[in-house]
Amino acid sequence: MKARVYVTLKKSVFDPQGQAIHDALHTMGYAVVSDVRQGKFFELELGQAVSVEAAQKTVEEIAHRILANPVIESYRVEMEP
Repeated sequence: MKARVYVTLKKSVFDPQGQAIHDALHTMGYAVVSDVRQGKFFELELGQAVSVEAAQKTVEEIAHRILANPVIESYRVEMEP
């Protein structure tokens, strides 16, 4: 079973790297892009011994405690059986 965790800065937090990418895209002629938010992606491989519900709970805990800073970042977990 695999879990994918997507971590991004909260909308209220300024994203200087996303802004730099946005500016570079506009300079390169991609004016259609109106905003860029930079983030992180994690893929976790989980053993078969756990249920989907237990795995989801464990990954949510890992994301909250280790992979993301909940003060400034949001995260989303996707499970793949």
